[in-house]
Amino acid sequence: MGTRAQHRVLVLSVVKHDYLPRAVAAHPQFELVGVADHGDRPAWVHERNQAFADEFSIPYRTDVEEALSASAATVAVVSSEAERHCELGLRAVQAGLHVILDKPLALRLSDADRLVDAIEQRGVQSLVWNRNYLPSLVETKSVLDSGGLGCLRSIHCDFYFSKDAGPRKGTRGLDEPPINWLERQLEAHADGSDGGVGLEPMGELQIEGIYPLAYLHLLTGQRVARVFTKAAAHFHQANVDNQVEDLATVSLEMESGVLASLCIGRIGAAAHPDIGEIKLHLVGTEGALVVTEARPEVSVHYRDQNPLEFKNRRIADHNNFLLMDEFARALAGKGHPVFTVLDARNITATILAALESNRTGNAIIVENRGV
Repeated sequence: MGTRAQHRVLVLSVVKHDYLPRAVAAHPQFELVGVADHGDRPAWVHERNQAFADEFSIPYRTDVEEALSASAATVAVVSSEAERHCELGLRAVQAGLHVILDKPLALRLSDADRLVDAIEQRGVQSLVWNRNYLPSLVETKSVLDSGGLGCLRSIHCDFYFSKDAGPRKGTRGLDEPPINWLERQLEAHADGSDGGVGLEPMGELQIEGIYPLAYLHLLTGQRVARVFTKAAAHFHQANVDNQVEDLATVSLEMESGVLASLCIGRIGAAAHPDIGEIKLHLVGTEGALVVTEARPEVSVHYRDQNPLEFKNRRIADHNNFLLMDEFARALAGKGHPVFTVLDARNITATILAALESNRTGNAIIVENRGV
């Protein structure tokens, strides 16, 4: 007979990727008890929420406040459109719940600051989803902590996703209307390339930038002090039409003086045989290290294989379980999660500074918060 879950979890919208509430549900200490969203949301939102609730045999309520009080939940999981992450998270925190949020945390720093303030006032725990417990990252952190590279001097991350984003740049006719961002994201849901779902268009820095920047935060133990960025809509017509980048290069100066750089892009399915080129390059006073983020992995090939199926598959990947295990310990008063809302708020500040740098052509100081 299994151990009864210790934490009741309310899912506040599940219209983005449902990997987050599924990861929560997979941990034995957490139990999903309901799904909730605002009643005035469009039909496609309710359809996705209802489908998830039906699969898990839990109720779906179209009144967030009612659900917060009726569910007796102690944890809320937010996986809505990006522009609603902080609003739904704030409602949960004000009701006294701990929160787990999908990325990106926010599109505006003021929204992130309101959520940070509420978390500090209520004394609850927070986790923003990340990939810092991938085996390659755990091993890299171990090498650094043991002094294997000496004193870290510089770090670079390539973070290229080989996912499409609709028609290629230059394929829209002069008599055709611009691509609607939300409509494109709804269409992309079928193949999982809808990371920017919502009304507000987002480029790759806002959609995916939190992952590589969280790597830099983990490995250096420092926040970004200053950034300089060049970015462009290079591959996809949807990005051109909505004036958001799909390719960027960012130079970063960490508070400790470590120099860092990031190349990020959504480069299209034809550009790479697997999920993409994701690597870290570290240089220290006593050595250097090149890390392929996806490893360890195995390659799987068979007759009549679906051409959209990734042939290289990660193994020994317990990232999601480890994140939830750490969150469970935090709820028991044993430490804090590896990547909190405050950490994500400072990375949001880095991303917004990077976008401002691209607009102005200047290096920009990052508005960090906290110790």
